[in-house]
Amino acid sequence: MHKEEFVKETNIPELKEEQTDIELLSNIEKAKSNLQALYNNIKYIDNDLVDYYAYEVKAEQAKYGYLLKQAKKRDLRY
Repeated sequence: MHKEEFVKETNIPELKEEQTDIELLSNIEKAKSNLQALYNNIKYIDNDLVDYYAYEVKAEQAKYGYLLKQAKKRDLRY
């Protein structure tokens, strides 16, 4: 089964601009990695958890999309 650890993310507005960019790019990589793990593990999910898993994928896609938009606004390459 898919195991994950919930960790408080750094509050980006509290960081300096350079640190903000680094943190944003790091969060993009984490979200991308999480999405890839979800896609890879989809074949192993229990039928009773299909709805939950679909919600989890959709939430991670939304987070990834949001982070990409933020990077684009800051003219960052990812």
